[in-house]
Amino acid sequence: MDSVLSHRAAQILGDAHRVVVFTGAGISAESGVPTFRDDLTGLWARFDAEQLATPEAFHADPDLVWGWYEWRRARVRRAEPNPGHLAITTIATQAPDSTVITQNVDDLHERAGTQAAIHLHGSLFAPRCVAAAHPATFPNPPDGEVAELPEGRRIPPPRCASCAALVRPGVVWFGEALPEAALTAAVQAAADCDVLLTVGTSGVVHPAAEIPRIAARAGAAVIQVNPEPTPLDPVATINLRGTAAQVLPALVTAAWETTDGN
Repeated sequence: MDSVLSHRAAQILGDAHRVVVFTGAGISAESGVPTFRDDLTGLWARFDAEQLATPEAFHADPDLVWGWYEWRRARVRRAEPNPGHLAITTIATQAPDSTVITQNVDDLHERAGTQAAIHLHGSLFAPRCVAAAHPATFPNPPDGEVAELPEGRRIPPPRCASCAALVRPGVVWFGEALPEAALTAAVQAAADCDVLLTVGTSGVVHPAAEIPRIAARAGAAVIQVNPEPTPLDPVATINLRGTAAQVLPALVTAAWETTDGN
């Protein structure tokens, strides 16, 4: 990673008052959480995403779809936040007027200590009923134990405690719009920020990929952290090559060392 670019990025971050951190699948992959399509492994490999991640698929075979999402949720629960997640939590303590926006459906930001992350694509941990979107809860495993579910297992979804309708995963499926409140909050945060830090996202999934572009058009500095080039390279003020766990801890430390004059 270029030391001159890193130093400049640290200065920009340390001087910012309003910071947005925008994360994608790359940061969770470092914790061992497979990307969406990479979770179609083993016995699940006989399906494609469109067979498991649409409202039509759920209504046609709710036990199959719920089983896949429960398997994915169990895998996420066995993962741990990595240094990239922890560094993002530190940003919130150093720059209180900050917002975390994520395309990920896991809870690793929250378990790292981030408060109120905006989940553009929903969450594996926010199920709701199909009839009236009543929120549902999962039973807690005894003593925090996380069972490893077998691949390909069909699991009947629970029923809503309020209306008895089927409970569905709280994620955005193909053909569904992003949650309006989350998208509105994300767009507003991007339009108002001084710095947007985009981390581990491919920049190709729309409309989420517009968030860094909104910040850039509003005059914010965009710092991209990614090991590979992405379509966001021309948008970014600074491109830092590397993964979240590699780049963010050093960047965050340097940002506030620079601010403190050390």
